[in-house]
Amino acid sequence: MSEINSFPQTLTIAGTDSGGGAGIMADMKTMQECGAFSTAVIVAVTAQNTLGVQDFQALDPKLINEQFSSINGDFKIRACKTGMLADAEHVSIVVDNLKKYDFGPLVLDPVMIAKGGAQLLSDEGINTIKNDLVKLSELITPNIPEAERLADCEIKNKDDMLLAAKKIKEMGAKNVLIKGGHSESLEVNDLVLLDDESHFWMKSKRVDTIRTHGTGDTISSAIVSRLALGDDMKSAILYGKDFVEAAIKNTIQVGHGHGPLNHWAYNAGGNNNEI
Repeated sequence: MSEINSFPQTLTIAGTDSGGGAGIMADMKTMQECGAFSTAVIVAVTAQNTLGVQDFQALDPKLINEQFSSINGDFKIRACKTGMLADAEHVSIVVDNLKKYDFGPLVLDPVMIAKGGAQLLSDEGINTIKNDLVKLSELITPNIPEAERLADCEIKNKDDMLLAAKKIKEMGAKNVLIKGGHSESLEVNDLVLLDDESHFWMKSKRVDTIRTHGTGDTISSAIVSRLALGDDMKSAILYGKDFVEAAIKNTIQVGHGHGPLNHWAYNAGGNNNEI
């Protein structure tokens, strides 16, 4: 008989997406596809589809604390991630629980700025992430607008991205991945700054599609899964890039708006994105 809890287990701490394309739904689909068993702590519930978010409600702190306690009491979590955390109060609740329980390395997806530029978290909540949550993370994965907000600088080119990554690392994050999808170039360039101060770029051709809902959730979840399976950080990040690129290229026709990724598309192969 296999040892209890020997199978790799992960945890996502985020909000739901009733449309199934992002949030905890995307996280759990991705983790399953990557070979890890996923658990979840739900921080907020949304009424959402491919056309937008119609409503949301953050959960009662007591229930969030009980979810953390329940996960800790039964599972052996090897790696975890955060996503949408609602507001400053709920960011603080998550910080307190991550200090209390050992859930392995944390991948922080700082959900603050939407693809269209809308701010998804209050200024107070963003400050709580910067001051308290970043320093707990093994990896942080901001998009360009989020990196600009975290580093308090404008990003117009690759040199700016590297400067921003170094500033974010100084806040306490061990590794930094700045996703380049918000740039207007025909080629997407993602920057990775590792704990040892080395850095590299991942490049991919931009796909002409609006079906990219949940991209940030998906790449961070793939990375978490590979960390739980024993990959080193660089290998996990390269795998995550390959996984999300396949999920964008091989679209599925779901919904009338900004559609979801195809979480079943990844076909194991070489890591071909490093420059």
